[in-house]
Amino acid sequence: MATTSWTVTLAAAVVPASVVAAWPGSLSLRPRSRSRVRRVLFFPVTIILVLALASCGRAPSEKSVRKLADSPEAVRARQQVEEDIRNAIAYWDAHTPLTLGVVALEDACGGGKDKEWFFPTGDDTYKIRCTMYVTAYFGADPKGVADTIDGILAAGDPEVSPIPFGHDFIYARKVVDYYRGKTGDPQGPGAGEPKELFSAGTVTLNWDQVRQSGTRQLIEELRPCSPSDPPMRRCLREPAATSVADLRREYGMVFKLTFPATNYYSIVRK
Repeated sequence: MATTSWTVTLAAAVVPASVVAAWPGSLSLRPRSRSRVRRVLFFPVTIILVLALASCGRAPSEKSVRKLADSPEAVRARQQVEEDIRNAIAYWDAHTPLTLGVVALEDACGGGKDKEWFFPTGDDTYKIRCTMYVTAYFGADPKGVADTIDGILAAGDPEVSPIPFGHDFIYARKVVDYYRGKTGDPQGPGAGEPKELFSAGTVTLNWDQVRQSGTRQLIEELRPCSPSDPPMRRCLREPAATSVADLRREYGMVFKLTFPATNYYSIVRK
């Protein structure tokens, strides 16, 4: 806003000065004089327009973004989405055969970019955007994979359940039959041992392969936390000292529950 006011002030000073400088002292101008007036007037006006456009497309300052990230509205939205996800994780822990081991949470707020005149990505359309990423890691007995996944489907059968996988999920039933030795590869011959259940827009469930011959795909280790800088950046590992390898040693195999990235707070630039 201050930059725009400065631009307007500059316009008020430059345009009259340009007119005076270009005025030849006679109301009757020769064609060459008229051309000179147009050129002299056009140049400063062009500069002013460029400056005005630049000021309108400038990204918000780090200070203003930090203030927005710590606003009551942002804090409430942050607390609400975290509470909802933690409640869902607690439900998985209480109603399925899985045992909760580690919760990994990352929360980041960032400001938009300067106006993208070329190759727009959309990052210039908002003042601030805050996103939360949450993953939960569970332990399970590798000797009872079929019962574990079947128990997850049973917990997801009730309509009020936050678990999106139930026995109406045909592929999931095929996965259970595969681990019971009733059918071959659920995705077709040669596809190999399954390792994922996916529900668009809700969660993704992955697990260690325990029957695959040769190289088995295992749940990867947690990434180290980047330094926290609330309210702009927060990273939690609960408990901090527990790793995926620790869970695998204790329970035999690991399940990973990934929640979709949640954009819980944003302000559109006008």
